[in-house]
Amino acid sequence: MSPMRWLVTGSSSGIGESLVRNIIARGDKVVATARGDLYRLSSLKEAGAETFTLDVTASLSDIKMVVAKILESGPIDVLVNNAGYIEAGLAEEATYFETNFFGVIKTTQAILPHLREKKSGFVVFIGSSGGIAGEPGAGPYCGTKFALEGWYDCLKQETAHLGIKSVIFELGFFRTKIMDPANVKLRSEPIDDYKPIRDGVTQFVQSINGHQPGDPKKAVSIIIDVVKDEGVAQGRPLPERLPLGPDCLATLRKKAVSNLNICNEWEDVIRSTNFD
Repeated sequence: MSPMRWLVTGSSSGIGESLVRNIIARGDKVVATARGDLYRLSSLKEAGAETFTLDVTASLSDIKMVVAKILESGPIDVLVNNAGYIEAGLAEEATYFETNFFGVIKTTQAILPHLREKKSGFVVFIGSSGGIAGEPGAGPYCGTKFALEGWYDCLKQETAHLGIKSVIFELGFFRTKIMDPANVKLRSEPIDDYKPIRDGVTQFVQSINGHQPGDPKKAVSIIIDVVKDEGVAQGRPLPERLPLGPDCLATLRKKAVSNLNICNEWEDVIRSTNFD
């Protein structure tokens, strides 16, 4: 198989940076992108990646122009929608969806015409346990991830007949810099009634930062295996969504069991709503 060419957003650190380095190590080509100065990607360029400035919060037309420049040097086989950060805040106090949701939509829309034309390609979405179940103080973040889940489900069905594959990886807590204070955006107009919860969220972020159980290198190795149908993924059907990390597995299983219990306990009521 000839080397695949990947486009990865949010490559300057964390899962994105680790993914780029592992893609190169596996013999594929990769375009690493991030917003801001390309200096942030200089080490990845030295490692063999192509680098471009791509701000997923820009307009769709601006993102399309960047994608067009990337395509000038060759086709893209895999898009990884990785760019994002933690948006914290109480549900009544905050709302902000630009990077984690709308940025993903615009970047995917910019690459889809290319994938449709060649009737092949792979779109990867980086989800979260925050898209499976909500947590106190994470309303803005969970809102984006829940929205991504629904949009992804539609996109997957709409593009399957075009030879385009897609998958969403649900990540638990992995030891990256995403929980660093500089990367946790608190967008709130504080309401006193929520102070105990807000303080608890702050304490949790401080305690988990640098102590997350997940190893990013192990996660990205699995992501690459799934896309390339190699390693741990060889011989397995492509999953619609794949949780990574025991913590995320526990969240998904708890949610699934809870939903199943509701279906079983309320089935007679649920079925009673049709016309007689």
